[in-house]
Amino acid sequence: MQKIPIAHFEAASTLAVVVSSNEPLLFLSDDLKVIAASASFCRAFDIDPKTVCGQRLSEIGNGEWAMPKLASLLRATASGSANIEAYEIDFQRPNQKMRHLVVNARTLDDGDIDHIRLLLAITDVTDVRAEARLKNDLVRDNAILLQEVQHRVANSLQIIASVLMQSARRVQSEEARGHLHNAHHRVMSIATLQRQLSTSGGGKVELRTYLTQLCQSLGASMIADPDRLSIEVTADDSAVDADVSVRLGLIVTELAINALKHAFPDERTGTIVIDYRSSGDDWALSVTDNGIGMPAGAPKAGLGTGIVEALVKSLNGEIQLSNAGPGTAVTISHQESAGSRDISTAA
Repeated sequence: MQKIPIAHFEAASTLAVVVSSNEPLLFLSDDLKVIAASASFCRAFDIDPKTVCGQRLSEIGNGEWAMPKLASLLRATASGSANIEAYEIDFQRPNQKMRHLVVNARTLDDGDIDHIRLLLAITDVTDVRAEARLKNDLVRDNAILLQEVQHRVANSLQIIASVLMQSARRVQSEEARGHLHNAHHRVMSIATLQRQLSTSGGGKVELRTYLTQLCQSLGASMIADPDRLSIEVTADDSAVDADVSVRLGLIVTELAINALKHAFPDERTGTIVIDYRSSGDDWALSVTDNGIGMPAGAPKAGLGTGIVEALVKSLNGEIQLSNAGPGTAVTISHQESAGSRDISTAA
């Protein structure tokens, strides 16, 4: 029996693999003649399989593969001076839409040491890219829509606040006027939070700037004499998710309003200091005033107290009330080491 050369056997095996491949493949000689083409290549590019073998790459189909740059890269790959990895080309067939292809090529040792062979793999990414663009467009459009909704909500809240203030001026009852003023302050603070959230883009919020702007809004709304009362913010460079910043902002709003209402009676002067510090997943927020201090006995639970407690719970935090000597300090802290979940994942 005549012995079949190993090179011939390996070449035949390579041809069989190429022809039967489910991926569009071309097996080329170093002078860019087609040795074999996979059936999937012929189907994908509407080429008669009988007309492919023996032709140069530039001659197959209707000449749409005559791409000088691709040919140059393939020759460089055959010579060992370059590699084609994820090379992208725009592929135009007569009377067809433009397709976007990704090409990879490498030399292939098929056992014939006298000739260099090239294996060319083609992936059509037209539909994938189109879907990605559509997804990106939808995400962008949704972000724009959400920002517009948030902007309109903030405007609506300010209108509501104006109506509440006008109502407060008209009522005769001091108690009713006080309730309307409280409602006005809360709506204004929430409007400020909403407006800041709309400019954050739904990403991370830098707390120093965020809390400073919030307290400036509170001061403008509630402090008639800035020389008598003021709100200061000290914070590190922490940045948190937008939803977490809103909860922290609401806590600051409630505690600052409470201090402005109760800590400085009889035209006392004073300062409220908002401080935020974090270390890893642990953080602490404090609202401290230098007013008259805590009243004797347990503090009366009210709307503000319930709001703060609910917000602190949602952040998996703990709240502590202490004498600041003079004044009062309210500290909300979160310690990951104590087994609490990170605030960014709090419900």
